[in-house]
Amino acid sequence: MSSDDQAKDEFDLNIIYNYFLDTERQGPGSTEATRKALNFIAGLSEKSLIADLGCGTGGQTIVLAQNTTSKIIGVELWPVFIKQFNKNIQTQNFQDRVQGIVGNMDNLPFEKEELDLIWSEGAIYNIGFERGLNDWRKFLKQDGYIAVTEISWLGETRPTVINDFWQKSYSEINTIPIKITQMQKAGYLPIANFILPENCWSNYYAQQARMQESFLQKYAGNKFVEEFVAQQRYEATLFDQYKAYYGYVFYIGKRIK
Repeated sequence: MSSDDQAKDEFDLNIIYNYFLDTERQGPGSTEATRKALNFIAGLSEKSLIADLGCGTGGQTIVLAQNTTSKIIGVELWPVFIKQFNKNIQTQNFQDRVQGIVGNMDNLPFEKEELDLIWSEGAIYNIGFERGLNDWRKFLKQDGYIAVTEISWLGETRPTVINDFWQKSYSEINTIPIKITQMQKAGYLPIANFILPENCWSNYYAQQARMQESFLQKYAGNKFVEEFVAQQRYEATLFDQYKAYYGYVFYIGKRIK
């Protein structure tokens, strides 16, 4: 890759990150879903350490902080997200036990068996579900927990148009039973799983719809921005039409070996 190509790719990524900077969450989710998943986690205390991987600007991290007394470290690749994350944490007065740091999912800054809980909403796809479960397990204490959301098929069959869209977007998409089997093979006892409700998606797309026109005006004439926004709108349309066939699923497991 030439330096010009690399600069363009980084510019395009910066545009995408800026697009999501002012959204409460950078993927489908809700306070209620985060709390529901957290209810399956036992034994957390003020001595526990939680890592929120792919934390974005911290929408779900704040919910974790509000409902635990544990120390929390949010890890995110993009520095501007972390800057906003730490501002949001300070606004909520959690800065004494919650911190956002710039880091990479495939090179985490933790010691072996340091973490009591690994959390990741709408982000494990960046490294891949199976790889994330396997690579991250060593950072968990024995009987430590992992809780992640993953795009999943809700049945065995689906229309070609939505099948092709998600196979192209994320080839690791699969059914819930297969995802549970993958979790078991990675060394976890599956504790619970549940499908995120429809409002997690509708709110996610509604946040985007409210700022898309101003975003297009900010980058007027930029073909990449126009194509990206059009793709987000198309994805929202697909969800309206085919939401019976796929969704985000919370998978909660406990490290057993």
